[in-house]
Amino acid sequence: MQQALRKEVIIKSGGIIEIQSSELQEGTRAEVIILVGSPSQKPSLRNLIGAGKGCFASPGEVDRFLRHERDQWP
Repeated sequence: MQQALRKEVIIKSGGIIEIQSSELQEGTRAEVIILVGSPSQKPSLRNLIGAGKGCFASPGEVDRFLRHERDQWP
């Protein structure tokens, strides 16, 4: 069975990356994938608007959806 761990690390001088976890057993082989982001890159909440399943891209879409739902009521 494979197990996945997600850790955020800071790259040290010389490109050294250190990962410590009590879930890792000594002598076990592991594959490491490194996704490098920009040091100043911080996700904006504005980028998430409308991105999730069932989310609306604008307030107008919400109004249309609610109006439609209310019209369905007896």
